[in-house]
Amino acid sequence: MEAGGSTAATDDVLLARPWLPVSVGGCPLLAKSWFGETTYHVLLSDLHCVWEERMDGEAIRSRAKDLNKRLQAPAKAFFSYLHEVARPFLSGDGGDGKAAQVSLTKYDDGNMSIRLKSKLEGLPFHWEFRCTPAPVPLVCIQLVRPLLAMSRLLQQQVDQLGGLLVRKDAEIQDYKENGAVLTRERLQTDAFEELAYRQAFMAKALPLLCAERPGVLGFDDDLQRLYAAVAAHGNTRKRQAPAGAATEEPEAKEAAVASSPAAKSVSADAAEGEQRRGGRADSAGAKMADKQSPAVSSEPERRPSKPKKKKVGLFR
Repeated sequence: MEAGGSTAATDDVLLARPWLPVSVGGCPLLAKSWFGETTYHVLLSDLHCVWEERMDGEAIRSRAKDLNKRLQAPAKAFFSYLHEVARPFLSGDGGDGKAAQVSLTKYDDGNMSIRLKSKLEGLPFHWEFRCTPAPVPLVCIQLVRPLLAMSRLLQQQVDQLGGLLVRKDAEIQDYKENGAVLTRERLQTDAFEELAYRQAFMAKALPLLCAERPGVLGFDDDLQRLYAAVAAHGNTRKRQAPAGAATEEPEAKEAAVASSPAAKSVSADAAEGEQRRGGRADSAGAKMADKQSPAVSSEPERRPSKPKKKKVGLFR
């Protein structure tokens, strides 16, 4: 097995890989894997359990001899071919049984094995991934923490999009009050009410989600990209934060979040929302000042009124 430092390094590399929905022997799973020169680390989950297997060059050589007594080849050659036949079903882009026959077995002790059968130079080639339940810290690092970060990020995005819809409704109402008319009635929409929308969405979406067929594990392309962005941000922060520099962690975190591709739209909306709230606060403060000082004789400075522009597009 690999040394502790090397294991931590492969864990970081594996963390940057998204979970991919795959089907192994007819069983839907989420998988992520990393293959080095003569080592690999595989994670598999059915959302009830997470299994893993780590193998180094010596362990691969020993297992290859046990499973392929007729084949005589260096461990590197075994590993290269193993990577070739295992990659399709571990990445979900070709696990249709053409390159190799794949079968999955779950045991009562919680372990799981995946058997491959193929041909190497015309001779039968066998391999077996002998996976054991992953330790809780590994599951937290590779699955739980990124999912919680993704959930918080998506919730912030939903909140800011809701605020944007409210502002759009106010903008449309201003157009209407100034005589604008919608030229295509099919584009008419109701004003956005956040509470009513959340209640209706939960009432419709939650039963469908709970009744979703078992084969759908929910990691589509967008979520895979979001997972990769969150994991990359976590790795960047861990590499950049020096020991004993705990006071600088908030700035490093904010900078990394701002540079993350998945968080750019959220950061832009956040700045826009902050500016909007600041404008509201200034307006409210001005009104309070007017109410508290009625005896002031001089008129407040007025902004020059802008000439109304002719509405174009959907409104006239």
